[in-house]
Amino acid sequence: MVCEVRNQSSVATFILVGFSEFPHLQAPLFLVFLSIYTVTLVGNLGIIVLIRINPKLHTPMYYFLSHLSFLDICYSSVFTPKLLEILVVEDRTISFNGCMTQFFFICMLVVTEMFMLAVMAYDRFVAVCNPLLYTVAMSRKLCSLLVAGTYLWGGLCSLILTYSLLVQSYCGSNVINHFGCEYSAILSLSCSETTFSQMACFVISTFNEVCSLLIILTSYIFIIATVSRMPSKGGLRKAFSTCASHLTAISIFHGVILLLYCVPHDKSSWLLVKVDTVLFTVMIPMLNPLIYSLRNKDVKETVRRLINSKLHSLHIKFR
Repeated sequence: MVCEVRNQSSVATFILVGFSEFPHLQAPLFLVFLSIYTVTLVGNLGIIVLIRINPKLHTPMYYFLSHLSFLDICYSSVFTPKLLEILVVEDRTISFNGCMTQFFFICMLVVTEMFMLAVMAYDRFVAVCNPLLYTVAMSRKLCSLLVAGTYLWGGLCSLILTYSLLVQSYCGSNVINHFGCEYSAILSLSCSETTFSQMACFVISTFNEVCSLLIILTSYIFIIATVSRMPSKGGLRKAFSTCASHLTAISIFHGVILLLYCVPHDKSSWLLVKVDTVLFTVMIPMLNPLIYSLRNKDVKETVRRLINSKLHSLHIKFR
């Protein structure tokens, strides 16, 4: 497929503009993004390790959370290393195949995370509305199927959108006005008819956004209805604390997506598109572990116990 398309295209490599229009900001941005990426890796790996070592966290909610952390590590790692590279080197090129591969993985991971958040909303619905049947309803088999389904759907959507880019001919400019291979930035370089590609992107993006938000909204409508009937304030507080972290993560994720795709892609708005993409691909993966660790009592308790055990072992060692 790639070979066939390359025969129609004279473009072998793309040049990523990045933030080269602000040369004085290159070094500060490199340090900021490197710090954020380090926190992202440490935070998300920490969440995965904590869930693995604490049997109390071996529940469906934390099973989904560990996959969310894995997705954050992956899709941050698809974009950020290239962003860091083009901030410090003069050669800002990326090969045609490398660009399409980067787009495929970022698209797959973003769609997968979108539906992972929807699955987590359904999990919270079952936990709050049917607490006595929670372990039966959210069986290990069902959880595995839900996770596998999100990955498969993400892969299918990404395959279609990547194909819609591969069928284009790129025979003009090879300069991508972005720091990565973002869909509209690549498509703007096409010298062939883009109607099919634009329609494919619109239909898939709209369908995924509407479906995932519909699952989330429906789940939380039932949760609010159940919580409002709770007689005790303790039960209401517990239900709120269970859902607060997830609601915060959803609001940030979908808020940035809607902002990104509501921006008109003309020349004057490309800087805003880049900033939104930075928020989406660099900031959000860092924020998720902070949101879940700072607001989650079980995670904080696990961290406290781990630190105390390490301090105790050091105290015995040097006593």
